[in-house]
Amino acid sequence: MTTYLNGVSLPPSKRVSIFGGTHGNEMTGVTLVRQWIKNGAEVQRAGVLVTPFIANPKAVERRVRYIDQDLNRAFTPEILSLIDWKDLPYEVKQAQEINRLFGPKGSKDAYDVIFDLHNTTSNMGCTLILENSGDDFILQMINYIKCTLGQSSCHVLLNEHPELKYETTRSVAKHAVGVEVGPQPQGVIRSDILKSTRQILKYALDFIQLFNKGEEFAACNLEVYVLNASMDYPRDQHGDISAMIHPHLQDRDWQPLCPGDAIFLTFDGKTIYYEGECTVYPTFINEAAYYEKHQAFVTTRKKVLPAKGIKISTD
Repeated sequence: MTTYLNGVSLPPSKRVSIFGGTHGNEMTGVTLVRQWIKNGAEVQRAGVLVTPFIANPKAVERRVRYIDQDLNRAFTPEILSLIDWKDLPYEVKQAQEINRLFGPKGSKDAYDVIFDLHNTTSNMGCTLILENSGDDFILQMINYIKCTLGQSSCHVLLNEHPELKYETTRSVAKHAVGVEVGPQPQGVIRSDILKSTRQILKYALDFIQLFNKGEEFAACNLEVYVLNASMDYPRDQHGDISAMIHPHLQDRDWQPLCPGDAIFLTFDGKTIYYEGECTVYPTFINEAAYYEKHQAFVTTRKKVLPAKGIKISTD
């Protein structure tokens, strides 16, 4: 990367992968990637190698989230460096294989971009997940997608929280983008959700092609929702859930949650209120996959990120 008067010069993105089935019961990514493996004309772009890939084939075959452990949390340096290969959990072996094929993570040989396609049971609509607020290439790509789709049609979640950030499947690449679209039940395909995901991928790949051809993208500002905290369900003395998401909060992803607003309803009908000090924006509300992770929803705060202008490097 080199700097110029109004931004930075970056190398072209020549190797791109689209992951589906990181979670085997999130069917939009599974369905699209399977189609693109059979016929990839829709996702191919001149000068770019685009590789559709089923990330967790055994989980996809069984239509479960994972076999032994969550693949989307398995890309830590410790896991990727384990050597007792024979007795390792399935997803650990798969993480090491993905790192071999698309990495190594953190190296100059890693794939340029990985798009990781997910579904949520929460009412999040189209959400792009950003893991690095300093990645001007991805910030510009997301801005392009939002401007093409319509600014209000896609939210951006930034996770740089020191305690809540995790090492994702897509983190193998130099530039990582999570695509999270819902609501969609696990193990189900919805045509509207599939269409929205397809549109996001089209515009993302169009952006890469335009950048590689030499189009410059001026500095811009991008509104994001910064991950703030994780909220668990109320629990009794045995650790069992004792309340559910309150009807006033259910399906209100990305809507303001103010101190004193209802968040939980106990099974005997008592309301529990939000006791935070300021307005936040909850998301992943009542996500089915997160019951095991003791997460009822996460809170976020709005922030505007500046993105430097970018152009292709001529070096």
